Amino acid sequence: MAADPFRIRDHVASFDDIVDDIRTRSIATRRTVAMEANVAYGRETGETLDIFLPNAAGSGMPIHMFIHGGYWRMFSKEDYSCVAETVTRAGAVAAIVDYSLMPTARMEVLIAQVLKAKTFLLTHADRFGATPSRFSVSGHSAGAHLATFLFNRSLAPSGVISAFLLGGLYDLAPLQTSFLRDEIALSDEEVRRFTPMRREHDPATRVAIMTGELETNPFKIQANAFRDVLAAQGLEVRASHVADGDHMSTVRDLAVFGTPVAAALHAFIANDASGKPR
Repeated sequence: MAADPFRIRDHVASFDDIVDDIRTRSIATRRTVAMEANVAYGRETGETLDIFLPNAAGSGMPIHMFIHGGYWRMFSKEDYSCVAETVTRAGAVAAIVDYSLMPTARMEVLIAQVLKAKTFLLTHADRFGATPSRFSVSGHSAGAHLATFLFNRSLAPSGVISAFLLGGLYDLAPLQTSFLRDEIALSDEEVRRFTPMRREHDPATRVAIMTGELETNPFKIQANAFRDVLAAQGLEVRASHVADGDHMSTVRDLAVFGTPVAAALHAFIANDASGKPR
């Protein structure tokens, strides 16, 4: 029987070691980067985010929101604090977001929560020395999927000037016959409503789509297809591959200075931080 292309552990031999490394880096980040933990963006349990500040914090800074992956059913904001290293180094305020997990909560709830987090950050940006006029988002895997809902055309102007999508899922239908069938049990209605490739997006948002060269085929196919969808909708979009990168090494490298992934995110945010017109 062929290996399930969506079961990442079967394709990344160092899966556990990479997760341990990410968590260890995140502990160090929370000890060394100025932060405000567990800021409530909503009233429900778990609707919180962590704010991390650049060394040269001031006023009018960009604000960047990161959404973690885990197939919507695992991990937390604490596991991915380390991404704030790259974001703050680029001169932006970092907001690492928590959301409810499936199957206890359904997809509709998760999407409503990340939208609520965005609204909170735009409304209260000045509290953290940031400006709502320079708001960007990134996400990995399921987090990249959730990030796309922050710049839907129905929200235009969405308030999202740029989105960095890493190893994302943009078509949910194939997951219904994957190992996730038993873990999150996506319904036909959820697939129809929450597949990014079936939705319209804000043409004012600039998008970078990145995948690892060693990702399984569905991730690479979906990345290219979503790039084409966004381009047809009038968005400025660029897709790229990380040489020798897999689904887990790429997200680890978001926080590792000098890697191609961290350099790409840094440049992406630094462009927003400069305040220069594109």
